[in-house]
Amino acid sequence: MRRKPIELAAVATAAVPGLTPTAVSSAPDDPADFDSALLLDSEGKRWRVRSPRHAEASARLETEFLVLRAFAPAIRAELPFLMPTVAGSVRLGTLSTFVYSHLAGSTRSVEELTAGPDALAREIGVALAAIHDLPHSLVSNADLPSYTPNEFRQRRLNELDQAATTGKIPPALLLRWEHAMEDVSLWRFNPSVVHGDLHEDNLLLEGQRVTAVTGWTDLRIGDPADDFAWLVASNEQDFVDAVLGAYTASRRDTPDNHLLRRAALSAEFALAQYLVKGIASDDPGMISEAEEMLGTLARDIEEHGGQPISVEPQPAAGAPAAGLSAAGGTGAHAATGKVSAVMAADAGPSASGPSVTVVPLPVPAPVQPAVHVTPIPVEPPAKAGGEDTAGDSGQAMGSGQAAGPADAEEKKELDDTSTAAISIVDVTKN
Repeated sequence: MRRKPIELAAVATAAVPGLTPTAVSSAPDDPADFDSALLLDSEGKRWRVRSPRHAEASARLETEFLVLRAFAPAIRAELPFLMPTVAGSVRLGTLSTFVYSHLAGSTRSVEELTAGPDALAREIGVALAAIHDLPHSLVSNADLPSYTPNEFRQRRLNELDQAATTGKIPPALLLRWEHAMEDVSLWRFNPSVVHGDLHEDNLLLEGQRVTAVTGWTDLRIGDPADDFAWLVASNEQDFVDAVLGAYTASRRDTPDNHLLRRAALSAEFALAQYLVKGIASDDPGMISEAEEMLGTLARDIEEHGGQPISVEPQPAAGAPAAGLSAAGGTGAHAATGKVSAVMAADAGPSASGPSVTVVPLPVPAPVQPAVHVTPIPVEPPAKAGGEDTAGDSGQAMGSGQAAGPADAEEKKELDDTSTAAISIVDVTKN
């Protein structure tokens, strides 16, 4: 059930004792997973409310709570941007809604970012480097997922198996992706701390400066290329190069040579993950949209060759892909094993053609926080004062696609914490 902003304001009062909202507006977020709102209280402070729409989204918010709690003040102080701070939470049935202190800044579209000056690209590169240089202990101490390069590659192959069983992915894409995933030379990288859900809606900016990074629900140790997928999907090579240059100059470790190839693979494969997610949630709209984007990507690659994702050249149509037996493999790999026969009958052009746009996951257009402000009456009735503005300069120490994979994350009961500032109220008992 979708919750309206005014309903989220009421929930926030239960999560944060003493909070008295005077105005509320909708906030940009992933509509498939969350309902969000921005609040203005009686003291002029601003807050953000995120309410999950299903159990998986609720688990991600609870994981984010653990992540944010793991960022000690000393670690936060070294980051070139602010992070959210959880002010309170409330459990509604089996789902947990969280209230965060509002962070200054506003989101921008990919088009606005890529059309921006080099200074903005440098800011994004520096922010990415700061995330990837975080200590591994931050993740391991919070019992969050950690993958070696080979474990991460195998994880991708397992997801490809699952996607192949849907029967809805063009065979040419299955063959292309499997070849890249079986290309061991592509997967030689140093694992780093990865944000895991980085995209334009999780970057807050003021002018040409990145002021905050949000959406810390998928933190892990893994492939740093995943945080570049949304940039590569923009197909604005000059902007990507500018970000990568600033990133390389700021990193303590030199990035591997194939980072952008794996990022392009991640951007393409995100469409398959989106399809699987739509099927799992029985959402016909998501399924239809994913199939349409996958078809567009397959036609673009057939016509132009697509962005390079493999180090080793892809075998000629009809030749078995690496990792497949002569009989076509087993399990879901059997589905991809049949791709060779399909490609033999309809061979595509060489992969040396011009690059094309990698179709990104659909991201809802940002909703301006300053519109549709709904006053909330107080006792005695009085007119609500002020409108919320997304660019307010309120400070607080602290939100793919691509639809990211579900990790085996440990859930902890939120009301069993020692954080005195967090108030957890079970409204079902009232």
